[in-house]
Amino acid sequence: MKKYVILITLVWMTHVWAAEVSMPPTKSAATASAERGRKLLINRQETGCVLCHRIPGMKEGGEMGPNLTGLSQRMNADQIRQRIADWRAVNPQTFMPAYFSSKGLHNVAKPLVGKTVLTEQGLEDIVAYLLEATKGP
Repeated sequence: MKKYVILITLVWMTHVWAAEVSMPPTKSAATASAERGRKLLINRQETGCVLCHRIPGMKEGGEMGPNLTGLSQRMNADQIRQRIADWRAVNPQTFMPAYFSSKGLHNVAKPLVGKTVLTEQGLEDIVAYLLEATKGP
């Protein structure tokens, strides 16, 4: 019985901690475009999001990452932004790329050192699309 109580407590604590990890809006949030965000999400070369995730409003989608249906009902914009920017803040063992962080990356090609996959505007555009597309009925 004791093992189950400890396990449930650890799962609950991890869930609470993960929910609290967030990133405030960048200055580009004011000009975020859900349409631009949609285009970024379906672009396999630029972001690759559809390779791993099922995303509402898109025919294609992978099964490796979580299904993003109903995401905005589970997380707020700051939590979504953090997970896209650098999921390692929530799960250090993740294989999801850090799209808006270059911290801790190794063996990066010299022209790309210090650069992020997404621009600040691109990050905010994707957040805008996910908030709009995952609202639910």
